[in-house]
Amino acid sequence: MSDTIAVIQVGLGALGRRLTPFLLERSYLRVVGAVDTDPAIIGSDLGEVCGIGRPLGVVVSGDARAACVPGASSCPTAVAVHTTVSSIAVAEEQIEALLHHGLDVVSSCEELSFPWQSAPEISADIDRHAKAAGKAVLATGVNPGFLMDYLPLVLTGICREVRKITVLRCQDARSRRLSFQQKIGAGLTLEQFARKKADGSLRHVGLTESMQMIASRLGWKLERTEDRIEPVIAGQEQASSEQAMPAGLVAGVYQLGLGYVAGEEKIRLEFRASIGEPEVQDTIIVDGEPPLRFTLPGGVNGDIATCAILTNAIRTVVEAPPGLWTMADLPPTTWSAGL
Repeated sequence: MSDTIAVIQVGLGALGRRLTPFLLERSYLRVVGAVDTDPAIIGSDLGEVCGIGRPLGVVVSGDARAACVPGASSCPTAVAVHTTVSSIAVAEEQIEALLHHGLDVVSSCEELSFPWQSAPEISADIDRHAKAAGKAVLATGVNPGFLMDYLPLVLTGICREVRKITVLRCQDARSRRLSFQQKIGAGLTLEQFARKKADGSLRHVGLTESMQMIASRLGWKLERTEDRIEPVIAGQEQASSEQAMPAGLVAGVYQLGLGYVAGEEKIRLEFRASIGEPEVQDTIIVDGEPPLRFTLPGGVNGDIATCAILTNAIRTVVEAPPGLWTMADLPPTTWSAGL
């Protein structure tokens, strides 16, 4: 492997802009290209767009080929970090184009984190394109991709038997980016929340994929899954650095994922994120032998963790065989000071 990996950022929304400094910290990574469809930033220097205070000599392009080919050709190994959408149906064409340009792909697309049950045809198409290109594709993130699926699986490695998996992820959204706060409905009225819930535009994406990853690895055949969504109401005025939250408005979301095997609840994933959430934690409970309870008091900051795992997964994906992979398929993704 080359001592340097060329990186092309594809998607410069809130997550992509936060990601750039993480990539720049690694001596073995070199950001050589950036792609976005926003006409307001096309032609701008990536350093200016991401607010790092200095130019990087990387101009944001609206065309993937224009951004990928010249920069990537300077390094034998090149990876696209794809942070555009949550939908696998929308991401498919983007990812296949990146593969066609000779790039491995690390993506934050939540529905791609374990897509084989929910989108089998699209998954097979991406896998086929990746193998034809001789490249690897991996979707990851803090959730899905780690805290509510991969980490519970790792913990079961010391179990003689596992009867049920429960995961609680409770976050204070005051520390999260505005786009995340909007995604969980913070600041909406109950009527607005209900409308967005009905049209599917308001939910944390990934609980179903996390349940399917857990079940697949543990050998459980899920007969059905449920994904329930309810608003969290601000009981008193709250505020974040991004917005004020009067009492009575929606402060966030409570989402419950349930997975059933032979009529029995085997997987329970509780996700609660709100402005001013009082009981912040990440907890994994394994009902098994031995029984396990693993808690991270104060929880994990999702923005930091997502940017970190996307950065760390670059080494994982360039070392992977060609094809579409999940976090459960590959060797552990870890921090590394070098290759």
